[in-house]
Amino acid sequence: MQTSIPCVIMRGGTSRGPFFLTTDLPSDAQLRDRVLLSVMGSPHDYQVDGIGGARSLTSKVAMISRSTQPGADVDYLFAQVLITEALVDTKPNCGNMLIAVGPFAIEAGLVPAKDPETTVRIYNVNTRTLVEAIVQTPGGKVTYEGNAAIDGVPGTAAPVKINFKGGIGSVTGKLLPTGKPLDVIDSTEVSCVDVAMPTVFLRAEKLGKTGYESAADLDSDKAMMERMEAIRRKAGVLMGMGDVSKGVVPKIALLAKPAKDGSIAVRYFVPDACHKALAVTGTVCLASACAIPGTVASQLVTLPPAPQGIIEIEHPSGKISIDLDADFTNGRQELRRAALIRTARRIFEGRVFVPKHVWAGPDRLEDEREIVREIAAA
Repeated sequence: MQTSIPCVIMRGGTSRGPFFLTTDLPSDAQLRDRVLLSVMGSPHDYQVDGIGGARSLTSKVAMISRSTQPGADVDYLFAQVLITEALVDTKPNCGNMLIAVGPFAIEAGLVPAKDPETTVRIYNVNTRTLVEAIVQTPGGKVTYEGNAAIDGVPGTAAPVKINFKGGIGSVTGKLLPTGKPLDVIDSTEVSCVDVAMPTVFLRAEKLGKTGYESAADLDSDKAMMERMEAIRRKAGVLMGMGDVSKGVVPKIALLAKPAKDGSIAVRYFVPDACHKALAVTGTVCLASACAIPGTVASQLVTLPPAPQGIIEIEHPSGKISIDLDADFTNGRQELRRAALIRTARRIFEGRVFVPKHVWAGPDRLEDEREIVREIAAA
């Protein structure tokens, strides 16, 4: 016998994973994590006994519920399920999975659709921030068909507009967790910035790289990866995050001047492998870092005063654009707009199964009683 759980698999940006209603999972966090490990098939190199894709970009989970937060429609809890370790990390956010939250919430009946588009106000439980998603809903129904294209994803789809307003200090509570725009770790200048995702930035050339390498080339340089991980762990301590050796935050990124016609080039790590493109939260953090005087990023790009407008960031699969309006000068910390256009798609809906010894499932009798109460109240 197994326990079945309602599940929708969605692509959000350049990531993919199962989406659950929070109420369909155990309320106890430890039991919930055991269920998610079983769902994804971790720990195992190939996640062969679950639905994970054996890549960090496809070993992600989104949990959605109606929000009790003022000004929010739904709560979104993100979980990064590690592949080879029995660990579920809910400290970071994932901006790519976030892209699919709006469409999922509408189709789950959590947010009423409008014509021609619907704004979904999403409270990210991981970072305690509010984000707006604008979803295309012609005729009051979600559409995934459209002409928007993003690098790293084949074809085109309907655009989802996403605006980060309150991402400053997402995990550490500080724009600059170390108190400075520039630190030196292992004789290497780094900038530790926390906007949407705590990230450690350094020049690619400091690790003997151009910053234009492919993700596969960087992943194969084990010595460089080990040196970078050592820097990341020391940065975690400086950022007040303690021992980050078993966590996926902070992220770390190599920067360079643009190779083509972009504003800046990046190779972003997640953190044990180079991202094939660039995380949405990493995009927000890097764009913000470019606007903070004295950071490694600001040394590589010259931006106009706020509103900065469109910043084009080159990554291994192409470019991602972000519309920035931020003021981090003269002691100010204002992020008025950090907006991206991304895409999402509903791929699968059904039920995923976990062994009974992992979770015997909810009290179905109580579920039925709750349904009766809801019908009676209506």
